[in-house]
Amino acid sequence: MTDQDLFKLIRTELFTAVVGDVLDKLGYQHQFLSPSIMPLDKRMRVVGRAMPVLEADVFLAGGDTPSRLTTKPFGLLFEALDDLMPDEIYVATGSSLRYALWGGLMSTRAIHLNAAGAILDGFVRDANEIEALGFNVFCRGTYAQDQGPRGQVIDYRTAIEIEGVRIAPGDLLFGDREGVLVIPRALEQETIERAIEKVRTENKVGEAIRVGMSSCEAFEKFGVM
Repeated sequence: MTDQDLFKLIRTELFTAVVGDVLDKLGYQHQFLSPSIMPLDKRMRVVGRAMPVLEADVFLAGGDTPSRLTTKPFGLLFEALDDLMPDEIYVATGSSLRYALWGGLMSTRAIHLNAAGAILDGFVRDANEIEALGFNVFCRGTYAQDQGPRGQVIDYRTAIEIEGVRIAPGDLLFGDREGVLVIPRALEQETIERAIEKVRTENKVGEAIRVGMSSCEAFEKFGVM
């Protein structure tokens, strides 16, 4: 199955709750990002490969001697953005919550590159513009404070962690209004196959309950609820 087939299958048949249940059964019980990271618009869904980005705060004041990092506005942000590949998700962490990590012009560039979306361990700005563009953005909320003098990208395509959840380049990411999941590449085929099976079984459970089967009977017969 190609990535395009895989992503289409996930978008068409799955939701994060059922995939999370499968990962639990496989022994991976800490794959959801913080529940504070939610879609900018609750109708947004995102699936794609992780392109991790590492941020850092800067505190350069007037009269300070700039470092090699602080003399370059935004650090490596533009290089990271321009390096996005089709169906990749820009996923950034490492900064404080003093400023926005994403905005409207970044969304416009990412759309041109056919990126799948952005997941930010922080805030975004230009929310109305992003929603009008229809670009899938997940974040901790909105805040107009600019990143420029306050934070910089210091690396990208490197492994990161968000509150203990590790994200490696190329990991499968799946987000909807109920959260964002990190699916390790080594587990993705088994996870998705089991999730499809679970969803189809749950559909049978729903049909049985609608015609009068009790929840106890349904669980005994189908093994899911």
